[in-house]
Amino acid sequence: MSLSLYIDYVILPILAISLLLVFIRLFKGPTIVDRVIALDLLITIGVSIIAAYSISTQQSTFMDVAMILALIAFLSTIAFSFYLEKKDQDD
Repeated sequence: MSLSLYIDYVILPILAISLLLVFIRLFKGPTIVDRVIALDLLITIGVSIIAAYSISTQQSTFMDVAMILALIAFLSTIAFSFYLEKKDQDD
């Protein structure tokens, strides 16, 4: 079994199932923190799918897109934690 077939038949279906479960948490999350964490995980799974596709097709251009998306997700998580810290100080 080649790496491309392994990615297509094992890795991508697992990532698709996890994407579905994260969407459920995103819509069902009782608090805003749960929804933000689910959104961050959604972006992380998206980066994983882009990386798996890049490895499968042997096109390194997609890895640049995945890196930029991961950087945006990291910065948004830092901004949200900064917001939560400031909100707690105001209360």
